[in-house]
Amino acid sequence: MKGKRVLMSNNLTQNKINEELINNFVNFLDVAPKTAQTYCKAMKQIFNFLRGHGIKTPTRESIIAFKKELQGKGRKASTIALYLSSARRFFSWTEQSGIYPNIARDVKAPKIDKGHKKDYFTSSQLKSILTGIDRSNIEGMRNYAMLSLMVTGGLRTIEISRAKIEDLRTVGGVPVLFIQGKGKTSKSDFVKLCPKVNEAIRTYLKIRGCVDTKETLFASLSKRNMGQSLTTRSVRGIAKLAMLNAGFNSNKLTAHSLRHSAVTLALLGGETLEEVQHFARHSNISTTQIYAHNIDRMKSTCENTIANSIF
Repeated sequence: MKGKRVLMSNNLTQNKINEELINNFVNFLDVAPKTAQTYCKAMKQIFNFLRGHGIKTPTRESIIAFKKELQGKGRKASTIALYLSSARRFFSWTEQSGIYPNIARDVKAPKIDKGHKKDYFTSSQLKSILTGIDRSNIEGMRNYAMLSLMVTGGLRTIEISRAKIEDLRTVGGVPVLFIQGKGKTSKSDFVKLCPKVNEAIRTYLKIRGCVDTKETLFASLSKRNMGQSLTTRSVRGIAKLAMLNAGFNSNKLTAHSLRHSAVTLALLGGETLEEVQHFARHSNISTTQIYAHNIDRMKSTCENTIANSIF
């Protein structure tokens, strides 16, 4: 085992071997490209930490020190948890392969707050955001159609980026958009298009003059990426600008707030937890219950009851 520890030490401190080792690890897991990128990013962060601190033979204390450094830099608990999860899985693989012991075993991740840190919009606020979009040009038509879809369908930015024209279909006489949801490898889910949203999308596509259904649904208009899919970053930027133009300036309001709002408004409107879970494509109903809990908390009059009894 001693010889193997030395081999691992070299792997951890030499860039060329680091990449090879990570690739071997990812290939062993046989995961989706997006997941592979996540593991690669996490492991490179850990290797950079070890190299930066001159640690040639890492131990469990090294991983704990890495965690504390991330906490000291103010990194999110979810990010730290992701890195530590990657480390545990990586070193579990090295131990199984006889390369290096699992030094990350039982290193605890910081507790993640499961509450929502983003605000949601009321129906009137959403209306002001959408009506504030200038639809006199194709860019405005695209943005209006896209944000209307995000608001009513609760779509994530990645689902918007992946959407193709051919994904617009009809199910049981109802217009729908098939989407590739989070963690999915195929477009097996769909969202129903209400008449106003369907009309907005069709109007945009008519002005755009598309004929190839294989093309992206919401295309970039920049000279550099003309006709290509909007990146998730672009979608976030478009959503944020629409919010700012409507007078909503807060770092708590993001593109995800549109999805957050859709789920919240569905529950406020009387939809059941199960219905909203399917609508939002939550893999676990506990995620949907967080929204319901927040709504119940806002409806509570406990504070006023206590205050009235005192004052």
